[in-house]
Amino acid sequence: MADSQQPALERRIGLGSAISLNMMNMIGVGPFITLPLVVAAMGGSQAVLGWLLGALIAICDGLVWAELGAAMPEAGGSYAFLREIYGRNGAGRMISFLYIWQLGFSAPLSVASGCIGLAQYAAWLWPSLDRPLLGSIPAVSFLAAATCVLAVAMLYRNVSSIARTAWVLTGGVLFTIGAVIVAGFTHFHAELLHPAPHAFDLHAGFFAGLGSATLLATYDYWGYYSVCFLGGEVKEPGRTIPRAILWSIVIVAALYLAMNVSVLGVIPVQELVGNSSAKLAVVSSLMQQTVGSTAARLLTLLVMWTAFSSVYSLLLAYSRAPYAAALDGNYFRAFAHVDRKHKFPSVSLLALGGVATIFCFFHLATVIAALVAIRILLQYLLQQVGIILLRIRRPEMPRPFRVWLYPLPPLAALAGFLFIVFSRKEASRELLDAVVVAITGSALYLVRAWRRREWPFAPTQSDPDQARLDHSAAEGR
Repeated sequence: MADSQQPALERRIGLGSAISLNMMNMIGVGPFITLPLVVAAMGGSQAVLGWLLGALIAICDGLVWAELGAAMPEAGGSYAFLREIYGRNGAGRMISFLYIWQLGFSAPLSVASGCIGLAQYAAWLWPSLDRPLLGSIPAVSFLAAATCVLAVAMLYRNVSSIARTAWVLTGGVLFTIGAVIVAGFTHFHAELLHPAPHAFDLHAGFFAGLGSATLLATYDYWGYYSVCFLGGEVKEPGRTIPRAILWSIVIVAALYLAMNVSVLGVIPVQELVGNSSAKLAVVSSLMQQTVGSTAARLLTLLVMWTAFSSVYSLLLAYSRAPYAAALDGNYFRAFAHVDRKHKFPSVSLLALGGVATIFCFFHLATVIAALVAIRILLQYLLQQVGIILLRIRRPEMPRPFRVWLYPLPPLAALAGFLFIVFSRKEASRELLDAVVVAITGSALYLVRAWRRREWPFAPTQSDPDQARLDHSAAEGR
């Protein structure tokens, strides 16, 4: 177990800051890069269906996060959920360890995707960044890595200072999307939104395109659960966590839909699908066509601001999970270290930031594909099944918030995640990535458990900490 003298986390995050941190995590560089890819996947303006289906999956999954986060308001998010769902001293110990192990890959992949997107937008402004700087490695990769290092440095402070910075960064995020929406709707041509003939015919190609579009949209929505990883630092978590999750989904879904429609009303579908450069600079192209090149360059800088805000929020949230596992004695002890001055998990932050810096030298498409498969198969599916098991096994557990229309949301989210994973042409490669992470993590856990005489090499015991868990849930009401 971690040293009992370690300083504790403090509950300083209110509802406004929680929503702000969630939205920073959600609105990264993703929608600015993936928007033309979503249109291309569906072949026209019917791509709006991908954003709508992605929002529906996010709401269903968000309700699951809301119930679990309100019932178990602790640092670590999914780590705490999976540990309690599957048994603190039983299989839950291995499953929660495996979750932290995969997080050591998926969290840095998510952070790196934001850093790479920021650097690629910078290359639109300064094309020389695409030139090789060291061997065949372009300067843009080093800029992405430097972005990650800067985010870690800015997070090396107490959470109150970070929350104040979050408001400033979120303001830039909202202004960026707002500028795109206003520019689009003030130069709007409704006829460009007309779908092609037979666009809604229900055949195999339609569903394959919808799957690809929804996967990209789902990736762009991810982040609505960030507040759960900061559960030990949230004020009145039983009320704050569910509200922060649901409000952030509703606000971001409305912004994404408005931005998608505004772009489609200015830039013809044929240009979005056929012009490869639009994969990166679609919003810059929109601004250039509507208000001029100077505004386009300014907006590109704001997109870079948005990407950095996402990186900042991701590192903040995910650094709490390995800390929680180490504090629980179920991960490497060093991760339980808390900075004595600023009271945040410094080793966990530095470790995730270091791995993310390495991933910044990979291609963006590779990073996103690996991230999606690993996270869905080794986290999201376990939680959808888990909330149903927890309702059956522990109906008396205090739940300040309960999933609406239960059990439909977890079942719908489960079906949605399976659909978007297996509808991809590259599913076999991505599944292999997830399997490798699962096998290595399981092997590491079993060796460690054998040496420590823990499950499954020791008899399952009654849970000595159940009273503490129920007290935490009651505190969150």
